[in-house]
Amino acid sequence: MQKIIINHWINIIRKSNNYDNIKLEEIKYGLTGIYLTLSKFIIVLLLSFILNITKQTLILLFFFNIIRLTSFGIHAKKSWMCLVSSITLFIGIPLIIKLFKINLIIKIILGIINIVLIYMYSPADTKKRPIVSPKRRKVYKYLSTLIAIIFVILSLIINNYYIQNSLIFALIIQNILISPLTYKIFKEPYNNYINYLKK
Repeated sequence: MQKIIINHWINIIRKSNNYDNIKLEEIKYGLTGIYLTLSKFIIVLLLSFILNITKQTLILLFFFNIIRLTSFGIHAKKSWMCLVSSITLFIGIPLIIKLFKINLIIKIILGIINIVLIYMYSPADTKKRPIVSPKRRKVYKYLSTLIAIIFVILSLIINNYYIQNSLIFALIIQNILISPLTYKIFKEPYNNYINYLKK
């Protein structure tokens, strides 16, 4: 199905534009990414609908993607691995955090730890997409830290325990994905930008 849909769009683009093979390969790569992202999102959404946690899943996804936007992090090597981890995180966690309210003291402790870790390890780049510019790295670090601080403050003042939990767990998930330990476990290179600075 994936190949049929992507090849269909590539044929349309080829007919309507005078692109060379290199440009078409770049477009094909981009379309593949969009297709995989959408297909995984649809599967997660369907499962959340079946389990009656659609609202909770969308809230967690929303907060997670905000912090992910500036702090980046590891990506799964295979599409199926990404799907399994997405289901585990965005179906499993909403089911768990729907059940309890985090104690205020624990929330404050978790919040401080998360802010510190976000500051220490973001942005975490990948081999395919290294963040080489020192200025960009600094901007992403400060933005990520600011977002983390806002998340923690909101989790303390919003009077909805699920949103409170989602804000904290979005940070926890992201800290796992930017941790050097996670990169080491999955045998992915960390701080990829350093290789470019040596050249």
